[in-house]
Amino acid sequence: MIMRRTGLLLVLLWLLFGCSAEKKHKHSDKFIFTYNEPAGITSLDPAFCSSLENIRAVNQIFNGLVQMNDELRVQPCIAKSWEISEDGRVYTFHLRNDVYFHDHEMFPNGKGRKVNAQDFFYSFFRIIDPKTASTGAQWIVKLLDDSEESDGIGFKAENDSTFKVFLKSPFSPFLGMLTMQYFSVVPNEIIEHYGSDFRRNPIGTGPFVFKEWVEGGKLIMLKNPNYFESDVNGNKLPYADAVNVLFIKDEEIAFHEFLKGGLDMLNGLNGEYRNQILDKQGNLLEEYKDKITLLSIPYLNTEYLGFMVDKDIEEFKDNPIQIKQVRQAINYGFDRASMVKYMRNSMGTPALSGFVPKGMPSYDEEKVIGYKYDPEKAKQLLAEAGFPNGKGLPVIKLSTTGQYLDLCEFIQSQLNDVGIKIELDVNPPAIHKELVAKSQVSFFRKSWIADYPSAENYLSLFYSKNFSPKGSNYTHFKSYKYDVMLESAIKEQNDSARYEMYKELDKILIEEAPIVPLYYDQVVRFTKKNIYDLGVNPTNLLTLKYVKRDTSLEVQ
Repeated sequence: MIMRRTGLLLVLLWLLFGCSAEKKHKHSDKFIFTYNEPAGITSLDPAFCSSLENIRAVNQIFNGLVQMNDELRVQPCIAKSWEISEDGRVYTFHLRNDVYFHDHEMFPNGKGRKVNAQDFFYSFFRIIDPKTASTGAQWIVKLLDDSEESDGIGFKAENDSTFKVFLKSPFSPFLGMLTMQYFSVVPNEIIEHYGSDFRRNPIGTGPFVFKEWVEGGKLIMLKNPNYFESDVNGNKLPYADAVNVLFIKDEEIAFHEFLKGGLDMLNGLNGEYRNQILDKQGNLLEEYKDKITLLSIPYLNTEYLGFMVDKDIEEFKDNPIQIKQVRQAINYGFDRASMVKYMRNSMGTPALSGFVPKGMPSYDEEKVIGYKYDPEKAKQLLAEAGFPNGKGLPVIKLSTTGQYLDLCEFIQSQLNDVGIKIELDVNPPAIHKELVAKSQVSFFRKSWIADYPSAENYLSLFYSKNFSPKGSNYTHFKSYKYDVMLESAIKEQNDSARYEMYKELDKILIEEAPIVPLYYDQVVRFTKKNIYDLGVNPTNLLTLKYVKRDTSLEVQ
């Protein structure tokens, strides 16, 4: 079956890319980096880059004031420098004078226009404008100071090269937040020209220029010859001549395409191929060690199950998950360590601490003690809840997607042994996402990848003012104590004091159990042996301006 599907794929790729012998010869000296996005891309507009798939593509085409390096340090980008006021409320950014938008017919002479501070004013206003309906608005609107000092909006272009942002109160992760692709600079005349169709006609300042997007087929981006950044030796970036994104939905077909050399990189462990390439300790099998490079580091991603704990929703008010002891029993009722070893080939860390993942500065497994596998404790809690050995406990429905079905089946089996009956409801990713966002499921699988590297980004998921669908509090968890402490923590300028507050917040989540932490993920990238300087970072952001190909290595 796999062989037949692979054959069909090759025919499709032949048709899509016109892989004639003549074209292969013509482009044989060009470095075209190819990777796969099985979930597809829905928009190339920074205002709508909420999914990792969109973020990866947008990051190649656009730039912001600042950027994050692989060590999660904020670096200059279009802003060459900045100052922060003593009270932590005013950020003043000084822009480079050599950054240009990609060439477009709407610009004078069809050439790229120089970026100025007014472009950032337009870009920030577009994000917070309700008419845009950007998912990025939730992160910044609540922070901006709308007083007279900031012209009533929270930011202003002081002159062509100076852009200022005014906050209501200090917010220590703010610079990190600005590395999110939402805050990329965009040209007003191009957006006014295309309107909503800017999503598939993006014009940015990034290392690669948009060329073509066949939705569900391919995305092609070409090297930007006018890109403003250089490497440490003064060589102009990027090195690659083009980026080619495929949308092969079947993970097994993508894996075989990677082995044949059709992909330069394979990202993640979402297919059964993990057992064909890794042992249970997470090491490359011997037969692949001289053919493939494995890049892996802790991922700022917590995989979890969430409970809808909002008793005001009529549909869920009598659901047994409203009982804290039942939620705690589920947390104690399955073995996370075995799950990660056998279902993930040891790629990841069992979530035996809180919601904030390994890799964050405030992560502390000694102070924040989560749930370990304890079936007897689970049974005790069920008895306390009025369901001894699960007697009288209704079947609990767990909503998930096909990608995580094996994990959920593992949990289902082990919970059954302690008296908790789980029914699995499997939906396509887009439908599952909508059901969770609209509070239409009581128990669901979810993950949270850091938008910016701060524990606040995780803990804000349980802030009562962030209820979905407007915010990301999918559980509708509400606690006055939690809210007050979180508001104090984000204002705290001292790192050590703030980290201690984050730990206390995580302890509240463990006690109240609106979620079931599963594991702290691991970034996993497989590349050809001739690909290097791709880099890897804890947010799994794909930055292709540095990637190189060693032409002396022949890929087998």
